[in-house]
Amino acid sequence: MPQQQSVPAGLALMRTAFGFLSRTAPDMASRVAADLFMKPRRFDAPGREREVLAGATPFEIPLGTSTKIRAWKWGRGPLVMLVHGWEGRGSQLAPFVRPLVESGHQVVAFDAPGHGASSGSRSSLPHVAWAVRGVADALSQPHAIFAHSLGCAATTLALRDGMTAQRLVFIAPPLNPSDYVMRFGQILNVSDAVLDRMKLRIEERFLRKWSDYSLEETAREMTTPLLVVHDTEDSETFHSEGEALADAWPGARFVSTSGLGHRRILRDYAVVAEAAGFISARVSS
Repeated sequence: MPQQQSVPAGLALMRTAFGFLSRTAPDMASRVAADLFMKPRRFDAPGREREVLAGATPFEIPLGTSTKIRAWKWGRGPLVMLVHGWEGRGSQLAPFVRPLVESGHQVVAFDAPGHGASSGSRSSLPHVAWAVRGVADALSQPHAIFAHSLGCAATTLALRDGMTAQRLVFIAPPLNPSDYVMRFGQILNVSDAVLDRMKLRIEERFLRKWSDYSLEETAREMTTPLLVVHDTEDSETFHSEGEALADAWPGARFVSTSGLGHRRILRDYAVVAEAAGFISARVSS
């Protein structure tokens, strides 16, 4: 018989606590759940990423009155922005820097609010979209954007809200970020009723309905040339989501990979070459 996978002690305790709170204090449970939902974990950059950052010019961009975005730039030429995903960091997209700089681009990576070296302890899709627009406004409207995972959703929202770009590369995009609320609830044993309260709290905070975050609907209105790359073994955002997004986005190209998962795809030579070539083709045309 296959062995049953054990649940980490901390997660088991949290699941028990949420099960109890969901039954006895659902309003409190929804507040705690909303806070956890918007609290990303930070992870240290490995040596290969730190090495690329060492060759960059670091700088900061203020957002509002209290948030500072940590950013790095390389090269000269048309601006290409790198946008990381949830619990990620700008340096995760470091493999794309060299080919883009060599093809005549300025490349900028940044850490979103509550991520990496940027300030803040809370974040969300609206936070990341705000950072994308803020970085674009502080520098110049980008020629192109490379985005990973939740960064794809944030970039799409920023484009819908007025930012412009000439080309886009989305790697492992989600289709409807609201779907991940249900996965969050299942992991932490949060009841459906409490999840509904949590979603309402977040809607009230950002003055936006969850339906506004659907990439599938927004994609139908987009005209920017897009390349979508997604792996069949991605267990965080599903291959079918990237395929559906490409189908909904007029003129988008879809590339399927296998065996790379959700993050290793960012370091695959063939993926990097395909994506960098997609951007460079625009410059040389």
